[in-house]
Amino acid sequence: MTSYVAPQLLLDGGPHRFTRQMERLLGQLGFSDVVNIDGSGDHGGDLLGTRNGKLWVFQAKWKSRGAVNADAVEEVTRAWDHYGADRGVVLTNTHLSAAALERAHVLGRVGRDVKVWNGSMLQALASNADEHEALSLRDYQDEAVSAMWADLTARRRALLILATGLGKTVVGGEIIGRYLRENRDRDVLVVAHTKDLVNQLERSLWRHLPKSVKTQVLTGDDKPRDLSGVTCATVTSALDAVLRGWRPGLIMVDETHHVAETGQFDQLLTELNSSLQFGVTATPWRNDQYDIEHRFGRASYRLGIEEGMRRGYLAAVDYRLFVDNIDWDAVKAVSEHQYSLKELNSKLFLVQRDEAVVDALVDAWHSTASPRGIVFCQTIPHCEHMQTLLRRHPQWRAAATIHTDMPKRERQQRLLDFRAGRVPLLIAVDILNEGVDVPDVNILAFARVTHSRRIFVQQLGRGLRLRQGKSHVLALDFVSDIRRVAALLTLKRQIGAADVEVLPRVPHSKIEFNDVRAESLLEQWILDAADIETANDEARLQFLDPDVLPA
Repeated sequence: MTSYVAPQLLLDGGPHRFTRQMERLLGQLGFSDVVNIDGSGDHGGDLLGTRNGKLWVFQAKWKSRGAVNADAVEEVTRAWDHYGADRGVVLTNTHLSAAALERAHVLGRVGRDVKVWNGSMLQALASNADEHEALSLRDYQDEAVSAMWADLTARRRALLILATGLGKTVVGGEIIGRYLRENRDRDVLVVAHTKDLVNQLERSLWRHLPKSVKTQVLTGDDKPRDLSGVTCATVTSALDAVLRGWRPGLIMVDETHHVAETGQFDQLLTELNSSLQFGVTATPWRNDQYDIEHRFGRASYRLGIEEGMRRGYLAAVDYRLFVDNIDWDAVKAVSEHQYSLKELNSKLFLVQRDEAVVDALVDAWHSTASPRGIVFCQTIPHCEHMQTLLRRHPQWRAAATIHTDMPKRERQQRLLDFRAGRVPLLIAVDILNEGVDVPDVNILAFARVTHSRRIFVQQLGRGLRLRQGKSHVLALDFVSDIRRVAALLTLKRQIGAADVEVLPRVPHSKIEFNDVRAESLLEQWILDAADIETANDEARLQFLDPDVLPA
């Protein structure tokens, strides 16, 4: 196969693709925490990466022909200063002009040694780079790969359900890598529902692939002519390519809960019926009750949040439910009437004040070492309002919103600032639910979030990923829906199970109510109601009369 940095591929890809190819090369060369910062406001840098404890900044200059001028050297020097880097490099698929080389030489004499990696050097670096070391899989990941491969071999379909933070993309990447090593001339399609997720998937897969396998992104913005190797695509663009005759041998569907009984995912998978197909998701539930196992078959492997916690692979959760605003005058009437869930919620819970959320967050912030938090809101106006309230506090002057109304570049910059500690607190609306890795988070606050079992699990999952120095996440839930209480009481029972051994030095998860009487009452009601956790708004409920509550 042709190297992904072959001269013709670099030329055909254009400037945007060149930066992505260089991003992959840096990973191949042993750089860690590689970040693509290309875009307006990048201060002259396109890539950041760390190697041997030193921060490197790169300016990527693609040229269709000719030399790169001295401006590239000035740009990387400016980025060097802005990002506080230790090294600076100009990357190009061609070569630098004499003036650019002279400028780099002058800077070197004053201690600013700008490196130049030209087209021929890129070929040599890629050729000499080692293959990525085989990943050391966790026990359950190894089991999942074996189970998925067995099902793909036996019935050509497989499904993985793995809680956020447990590495579903790792398992998917291992399956793809294994397939390509056994089928070197076949193509692979990885399909998702958003451009951002598609771009993230391509990055995630590089470490699983032989360096001879090229990758590309296929979206409304990126339309490569050659789809050999691994193509990460939005469903619309993938379907268009398939209808024009492209036939990949293996298809991975990420966030598989987006597959419905009808629609573009259904049409795509039907068109590719003869190909091997597998899906991965952390949240298999859909609002329309369609079961994705109808498409992919029974789950090949499944591991949920509660078992992930008990086995020590997810951060323990210190979950605090705030329900002391229950309308106790309505409680007596509830047992006498058959209410729908919507009616029950409107009668049982009073509206939370945003100031109460902030007060509880202040207490949590001061009791948490190196706090880093996310506040989940229901709407964009509510998100902006919460930012105003939070910024009144000195520790949150730099708190920032993140939502879909923002330009992509601004959202990306805020995530970078959050990871770097420049933004201590993010206020989000849904955008952090899927496909975003923020492992440093150790405080979550749910402020007036509407009920959705899938969204709740996704948002809780943002804080469950382990990182060095982090053992647990503190979750503050200002509940306004009895289904949320049902979900948490179920989780409380599951993580308290005694039949699974907790790994050494992993703290036990705990779920606490700030009102013991409320917990007792709600526990009784939920035990009396069948499957309340997944009931819809119109479901009518008949509860037994909770006359006697434990003290």
